[in-house]
Amino acid sequence: MKIPTPLTEGVLLKRYKRFLTDVELTDGRIVTAHTPNTGSMKQCAVPGHRVLVSHTDDPKRKLPWTLERIEVNGFWVDTHTHRANRVVEEALRNGHVHGLEGYHVRPEFPFGNSRIDFLLESATERVLVEVKNVTLCEGHVALFPDAVTVRGQKHLKELAASVAHGYRPVIFFLVQRGEATSFSPADEIDPEYGRLLREVTSQGVQALAYRTSVTEEETMLDRSLPVILEE
Repeated sequence: MKIPTPLTEGVLLKRYKRFLTDVELTDGRIVTAHTPNTGSMKQCAVPGHRVLVSHTDDPKRKLPWTLERIEVNGFWVDTHTHRANRVVEEALRNGHVHGLEGYHVRPEFPFGNSRIDFLLESATERVLVEVKNVTLCEGHVALFPDAVTVRGQKHLKELAASVAHGYRPVIFFLVQRGEATSFSPADEIDPEYGRLLREVTSQGVQALAYRTSVTEEETMLDRSLPVILEE
């Protein structure tokens, strides 16, 4: 997925109130940027890290700057959570996700008490796909979540429940760390999420992990990663 506007480089000074970051641009200006990520951004929101921000002239925006990328261990990390679904949607529509090619793609499908990110439909099958943006990595193992997520636990339960209604459910981990070679649940951060993930995969939920390739101009799927669930 291409970034619609050129990005401006800076250095992260601090993140606060979850949605705000102070950034020093290369020309010396200090700006406050909106941060579209509700997670802890552990390892990413670190003062001194190089960042890329976008700018808009939209008068309706309270903050004209938005935090788009943070450099971690020599790789750009796309921390813009709202973009994750668009990256996966583009890959689904272009047939770049193995085993999920050739479906009609419908975003934001209501099921149970949730809105699942995608319903994929063919003449013979209905697939529910819930996407999670992954920005945490220990060594070469990508981990999710980076903070306790009750909402994420709820999504796993909804996916498991969909099996009885004839759906094929998929939990899709979009790994934004370029050094990652595998994915596992972050049991030390949210042990209940890890327990539920293992439980629902034994009940018919498929877990997929794909690493992205992130540049200053675009974010796109790079390659699939093995999902390791053994404790």
